Amino acid sequence: MESQFTSPFWSYYIIAIVVLAFIYVTFLLLSQNKIKVKKGEEVETMGHSWDGIEEYNNPLPRWWFFMFLGTIAFGIGYLIIYPGLGDYKGIGFNGKPWTSHNQYEAEMAAADKATGALYAKYKGMKVEDVAKDPAAMTIGKNLFDTYCIQCHGSDAKGARGFPNLTDTDWIYGGTPEKIHETIAKGRTGIMAAWGPKFGEDGVKDVANYVMSLSGKEHNEERAARGKEIFAANCITCHGDKGQGIMSTAPNLTDDTWLWGGSEKAIIETITGGRHNQMPTWEGFLSEEKIHLLTAYVWGKSHEQNKALPTDLESKPSEAALKVTAGK
Repeated sequence: MESQFTSPFWSYYIIAIVVLAFIYVTFLLLSQNKIKVKKGEEVETMGHSWDGIEEYNNPLPRWWFFMFLGTIAFGIGYLIIYPGLGDYKGIGFNGKPWTSHNQYEAEMAAADKATGALYAKYKGMKVEDVAKDPAAMTIGKNLFDTYCIQCHGSDAKGARGFPNLTDTDWIYGGTPEKIHETIAKGRTGIMAAWGPKFGEDGVKDVANYVMSLSGKEHNEERAARGKEIFAANCITCHGDKGQGIMSTAPNLTDDTWLWGGSEKAIIETITGGRHNQMPTWEGFLSEEKIHLLTAYVWGKSHEQNKALPTDLESKPSEAALKVTAGK
């Protein structure tokens, strides 16, 4: 931890104030603890009276005195171990100064040590086999609930702007290897904003053509004009028939829509574009945890149809991992 002070003076200034404060309160406590009253002796009064009521000059109870001493000792010990005296970092624990980051790393190391053997057991197994293990899936669900439900939901079915992980629609591939890559490396999906180029009418034309691709009710005249605009501008990413291209853009011929499949939603997407971000979990989660998450996600997408081929990325017409934008 680097110093946050602009000059060493401020560090010394704070140290001086803290040290003098400890000296002062210790002196004050000891100096005011000189009154001794023997058993049977009459306690002196403070010398003033209010309506006949006088205040006795009793000594501080011993338990109270030692409580104050203990508080001072605790404060000194705290400032020896933890940062608090200017730039002094404290002796910390295990040879490292205390910081919230060091504490987090120590806690994670302890947790990894406690669960390391269990995670290592699953790391050596194929994802498909891990997905069949109830105990492994319980761990995977706990990991998913901790790190993933904020975006994908507790049922992994996603929400508007966040992909459903229980279907078989994948842009970046639904094989165990591709799912692992997505979790570990993250994804960035960008859909260009075509509103300025197409104009309002052009956007509506393209939107109607896109709706026609997935069998939605649409305006045929607009769709015909939109087809020409689509062919000139959109096939590079979405393919000549709108079937999508692996790792590039989603399939527009099915009924899976990340941002909504209504005319209004499609117009909004074409006009302003989309920018989606799947965070990188590599480095934050251990390889063993990523492996278990991979198995859990892969298993969720195969719960309802066990006969589906695992090599989903060989079918670009089904490619629509909603991690990227535009659908």
